[in-house]
Amino acid sequence: MHAIFKFIFISLIFVGQMNGDFPVPKLPFNPHQYICYKTSASLTLDGRLIESDWQKTVWTKSFVDIEGKLKPQPSLKTRVKMLWDEAYFYIGAEMEEPHIWATLTERDAVIFYDNDFEVFIDPDGDSHNYYELEVNAYGTEWDLLLLKPYRDQDRVAVDSWDIQGLITKVFIDGTLNDPSDMDNKWSVEIAIPWKVLEECASSARPTNGDQWRVNFSRVHWDTEVKDGQYRKLDTPEHNWVWSPQGLIAMHYPEMWGFVQFSEITVGDKTADFHWQEDEDAKWVLRELYYQQKKMKNISGFYTDDISQLHLDSSPLQNFSWPPNIILTSAGYEASLSHKITKTILLIREDGKTWKVTN
Repeated sequence: MHAIFKFIFISLIFVGQMNGDFPVPKLPFNPHQYICYKTSASLTLDGRLIESDWQKTVWTKSFVDIEGKLKPQPSLKTRVKMLWDEAYFYIGAEMEEPHIWATLTERDAVIFYDNDFEVFIDPDGDSHNYYELEVNAYGTEWDLLLLKPYRDQDRVAVDSWDIQGLITKVFIDGTLNDPSDMDNKWSVEIAIPWKVLEECASSARPTNGDQWRVNFSRVHWDTEVKDGQYRKLDTPEHNWVWSPQGLIAMHYPEMWGFVQFSEITVGDKTADFHWQEDEDAKWVLRELYYQQKKMKNISGFYTDDISQLHLDSSPLQNFSWPPNIILTSAGYEASLSHKITKTILLIREDGKTWKVTN
């Protein structure tokens, strides 16, 4: 039932679609980037992030509001580190917090009803078949498999799915659920087995240079102290993220950051991030998808007339122009062809993207 409640909660974002509206990110396409290096030895997971390899690992940029520059900077600092080895994808997060509290202790409860830390992973970057994990200060976990973003599916997420072998450890620099003092921060270490993630990935684990779409969110509720306990105020939660979404919705995987995996051992040397021009083409197709959504909500049908979609995108140097649209029994397929490699990037009515070789 927890996933149903969350589905209803998130679906409220999209009620305007019935009037022809469709929520679109209000930021330019510019996801954050991170190089994830390999560990030199096994990590001892205790939530502290004090091992030598963690010390050598750089932090992400501090989190911003989910809407990015459209909203003020968060009042509390949040940042993340990432590492990997043959068995696990490691994530370490640190969150400033003067009042650390949690209430939920049952696995797969709706964890964002507490202050929490959240992980989102789309291994192949097609915006479908991705993972979500939420953890609170108790270390209580909620893991989900999303077959599609909520905007594109009639059914809820797979709440019964579990990350077998998941390790999460929380460290509290302060006291939990004690309003009488001031706390400093809480941190969490997470180890996610590749064996679980390969279900939605193109390979058993990343290889050198592979890029996955990843994002992190911190949900923070304003509180008051009543009868010696923390009580949430009747105000909307704060959503602070690593790579801004441009709207209040985490389930737009196309806006998540890029994590590039490197075979280099952390601290030895550095690697450069390599932008892939396919991502520019995928974003053009994504904008077309947004306009098709609006078209369907207004008129009841999709169009194969590109002029009706009023795209803001400019032609891409190495790709055919304009995008080609073919109407199908299910909706449509739109594509851009690479002039040199002859590969074709496609998107369909439910937002899934993929690439084929001509």
